[in-house]
Amino acid sequence: MDELTFMDKVRKIIKMRHDDVVSAMASGAVDNMEKYQYMLGQVRTYQYLSQEISSLLQKKEQNDKSGTVININSKSKDWVTE
Repeated sequence: MDELTFMDKVRKIIKMRHDDVVSAMASGAVDNMEKYQYMLGQVRTYQYLSQEISSLLQKKEQNDKSGTVININSKSKDWVTE
């Protein structure tokens, strides 16, 4: 299994869990404030994870498309001032 297939599966699971919690909240499964706060925290966490994965994949896709690597740790004497 390559990286992108794995990440797609992880994203689908996160979305499914997010949708399950949102659906439960909307259908009245919340009977006290502690449960509401917990479920709200779950929703926010799933959204955060989804956003982080998307950001990481965008960076990887940009690097793959350009095909260039820039080494900023050059040991050239041109960059050393004495």
